Amino acid sequence: MSVAGLSGCNALRVAYNTGPTLAWWWLDGYMDFASEQAPQVKAQIERWFAWHRQTQVPVYIGLLASAQPHVAEPLTPLSTCQWYERIMAALAPALARAVEQAADVLPGVGEEQLRHLEQRYVKVLDEARREYLQPDKEERLAASVKRALDRAEQVYGRLDEPQRKVIADAVAASPFDPEAWLQERRRRQRDTLATARRLIADKAGREQRIAGLASLAERSQHSPDPVYRAYDKKLTEYNCAFVARLHNATTPTQRQRAKATLKGWEDDLRAVVAGPAPAAAADPSRPAN
Repeated sequence: MSVAGLSGCNALRVAYNTGPTLAWWWLDGYMDFASEQAPQVKAQIERWFAWHRQTQVPVYIGLLASAQPHVAEPLTPLSTCQWYERIMAALAPALARAVEQAADVLPGVGEEQLRHLEQRYVKVLDEARREYLQPDKEERLAASVKRALDRAEQVYGRLDEPQRKVIADAVAASPFDPEAWLQERRRRQRDTLATARRLIADKAGREQRIAGLASLAERSQHSPDPVYRAYDKKLTEYNCAFVARLHNATTPTQRQRAKATLKGWEDDLRAVVAGPAPAAAADPSRPAN
């Protein structure tokens, strides 16, 4: 199978190049921006993607390239967690940049939009509850196993029955607590709304807005609840061991497939850096500046 086929017929580069349009639709679904706000928000999105394409995508390319030689080797829980930390560190600047640009949009957000966001949060939480907290425990377990299997097969290709059992056993024994996760997600939602309302009401300056939103992002990534932080640490360590166990159960052919998958993603991102401007720049539905 070709690398292009492994990467979903260049799906990654297509998704990235349509990213500004998709990001606008996603944000507008949460915020319901007024027509006069749309040009500013779309310009901020396109600015973020232009910066990200030039400065961050090359970092991801380097990370994917450095990972490929290690795919044929066994993994340990420690090495898996070290890769996880490298990935999170590589993603951090993108979030920091988004915080800065969100700070520029925040003063124009009104209470009606925050109420719309609040209602959207309720809907999203209900959807997550239906997906992750089915009343029937067997149904819940089956859904969790399917999610894990789909993610693994995206990288390694089709898994055999013993490998599927590794996944099923690991998911069944996982400390993942969907109720705790949903409660933490709700805390983040309330925190987001309270922070936005406070910064808007205080007519905070740009540096204050950036600091407030950066603090919010930190609390979203690292819960202020020590019980949840301890749970999250335990879950991360368990998942590192799970990934290592599954990887070590794969065949040389499957690891070669995984390496080719990473190379496909690398090639897609190289095409993103070298390619034309994002499709959103030519979106005929976008208001003229």
